Amino acid sequence: MTVTPISPTTQTTNPIDPESTLEPILEPTAEPIARPRRLRRSATLRRMVAETVLTAQDLIYPVFVMEGTGLVEPIPSMPGCDRRSLDRLLEKLQMVQGVGIGAIALFPVIPPAQKDAIGSESHNPNGLVPRAVKAIKAAFPDLLVFTDVALDPYTTHGHDGIVDEAGRILNDETVTVLTQQALMQAAAGADFVAPSDMMDGRVGAIRQALDAAGFWQTGILAYSAKYASAYYGPFRDALDSAPQFGDKKTYQMDPANRREALKEALLDLAEGADVLMVKPALAYLDIIWQLKAQTQLPVAAYNVSGEYAMVKAAAEQGWIDERAIVLETLLGMKRAGADWILTYHAVDAARWLREQP
Repeated sequence: MTVTPISPTTQTTNPIDPESTLEPILEPTAEPIARPRRLRRSATLRRMVAETVLTAQDLIYPVFVMEGTGLVEPIPSMPGCDRRSLDRLLEKLQMVQGVGIGAIALFPVIPPAQKDAIGSESHNPNGLVPRAVKAIKAAFPDLLVFTDVALDPYTTHGHDGIVDEAGRILNDETVTVLTQQALMQAAAGADFVAPSDMMDGRVGAIRQALDAAGFWQTGILAYSAKYASAYYGPFRDALDSAPQFGDKKTYQMDPANRREALKEALLDLAEGADVLMVKPALAYLDIIWQLKAQTQLPVAAYNVSGEYAMVKAAAEQGWIDERAIVLETLLGMKRAGADWILTYHAVDAARWLREQP
């Protein structure tokens, strides 16, 4: 658009004081002025033209269950989060469902005495997870339950797979155990099993086993692009599952890689995944966008513990507006393409969304 200034000799009469004149003005051409601000001038109008809408139904709330009775243990590195015995977890889920959240992700805190080198407790049909799933589904049949399929909570070494004498993670041997774990969870009533281990071929093996056992309705939320990230520290504190040697870079993805994420996602899609996961979320919005644009499956994002802890720490110092930051962050993840967001902010976010006009 161009504008043409009026000749300096051209003056405009001041309607208030005819004796004086106004300063020369810019005269617009016939070309209309584009004014996007017209659609921002009121809260009602902004809501009507919003391209992305965040709701409580987009959120999945991760919870931590532990053995015992009447126990609630705060997690110091995750303010506002805690580990709970099953009875106290059921109390909390009444509130969770009450604010409009329709799904939880269940993570177990396994006692050291029940851990071994091969994660045997992971597929114990009388273990903590199947007991918790049965109790949750009995009390809240409409609440979707996602269960974690991985060995790190159950192994003495803290890795997601079986380790050989040289310290290498054995892929195929691990997949066998993961398949047993998924079958146990499905039998307990899990709506989705969620393999988070990043072993090759585990989605296909789990899908075949579930179908063969008659659990064809049990979904698979695949952690397709799970990066070897520094953002997981507080979560490992919560489960006491940090690796006892080395790191997880031989099986989790390199943060430098983007195309590899699509490769992993397409493999999981071909093997029977129902939903694709990107973890973490905040530093990987481009990956969320890529999977959403190039696949036909729903995409989930995990707003992980380190991302949560940073917001809580800054809010406690009074440096940020926690509510505004959380809602903007979650909206950004959804705008990037996430259909579902696993987040420890879920309960607060659901309440804040209710309070919005």
